Amino acid sequence: MMKTLLRQLTAICTLVAVPCSGALAEDWRQWRGPANDGHSTERGIVSNWSLDSNVKWKTPLPGRGGSTPIVVDGRIFLTSGDAGDLVAMGLSAENGEVLWKTKLATGDQPARGDEGNSASASPVSDGKHVWVFFSNGTLACLTVEGKEVWKFDVGERFGALDIQFGLTSTPVLDGDYLYLQLIHGRMQRGDDTRTGQVIKLEKGTGATVWVHDRVTNADFECKHSYASPFIHREGESAMLVVHGADCITAHDLVTGKELWRFAELNGPTRWNPKQNDPTFRFVASPLITRGRVIVPTAKEGPLVSLNLEQLKGDSSAKAQAVAWVSPKTPDVSIPVAVDNYIYLLQKDGRLQCVEWDTGKEVYLQRVHSSQHRTSPIYADGHLYMASSDGTVSVVKTGPEFELVSSNNVGAPVTASPVISHGTLYIRSFEAIFAIR
Repeated sequence: MMKTLLRQLTAICTLVAVPCSGALAEDWRQWRGPANDGHSTERGIVSNWSLDSNVKWKTPLPGRGGSTPIVVDGRIFLTSGDAGDLVAMGLSAENGEVLWKTKLATGDQPARGDEGNSASASPVSDGKHVWVFFSNGTLACLTVEGKEVWKFDVGERFGALDIQFGLTSTPVLDGDYLYLQLIHGRMQRGDDTRTGQVIKLEKGTGATVWVHDRVTNADFECKHSYASPFIHREGESAMLVVHGADCITAHDLVTGKELWRFAELNGPTRWNPKQNDPTFRFVASPLITRGRVIVPTAKEGPLVSLNLEQLKGDSSAKAQAVAWVSPKTPDVSIPVAVDNYIYLLQKDGRLQCVEWDTGKEVYLQRVHSSQHRTSPIYADGHLYMASSDGTVSVVKTGPEFELVSSNNVGAPVTASPVISHGTLYIRSFEAIFAIR
């Protein structure tokens, strides 16, 4: 009787334990992770490795690419250059085997010398299809087996693209729809105030649902944006948050109508009166979490923390909309918030930690002396960040700076790290690594 009872209790505990442990393992379906905040809930992720240890597999790639891979249902999806072509690829997450490679465009172009190329925007997937976007304007939908469903050139449909280094904005998938921000404009003064468009498409067909012209006061190259939009949901409300030119805006998902904006973030304004360079533009995307919008701006500009509940209509001059302003902004990397701190990776390899409530600097420390054009991710008490010389640094979170490890993968990295199902994935210009 006792043995039977013990067996029953063991079976019950096993049934309870399996879902609990499984809940910690998650897909990474979009470039900033499951919650769009750069966080992984997984534990036990490796924090120190080398090419001789903990590398589960390494798969060479056909060419350069800065697009962060995604991991969905045991498959990895990414985009890449390939001898002048632009391709999408599907790989096995288990062993790195290339399952398919589909050519979608020609004319891969370098961006800013050796910093990137036309495969910079990340894919997004719903588990049945994958959507990819290239800097030349090619947008495509494929099955997870790599079969093309639809494809078109956004420049041909919505107007010729005019942006110096190509569009790098990652599309947003939400339900049955795909959202884009195409923020660009002619680099001359006296042009009209339209600075690109915000767009909603049917994900299954690519058909246009609505197009919203975005009006700003940005001038010259300040009109250009390399940031990406995000969907934010809180309660029953939902909005598309778009970052570019000289402002951040939110849009109704059904109509595209502008819900709020906060402007004067680029150029010589009250937020950055010393910045008078017409070539500065937004690259880093905002972080939306815990009732705040953490807004990076352009070089030499500030970081602005906005109170989301105070944002209605044009809130640019609304004092209560601003929680705090910090004088230093990351140029490329998206902020990451963990507990009471926000972490800001500067392009020169310094990591800045500021207080969540006040923006007061806690520390500014060098992580690694190389250019950083990736965004950090967080898992289990650690931040992971990669540099252009292939060094992946791991830093412990908290008010005291602690560099846990520096690990080099042997080739430049401009894609952000990814964590899924117990594995850390690092994509370099030459290969993708699975580290466990």
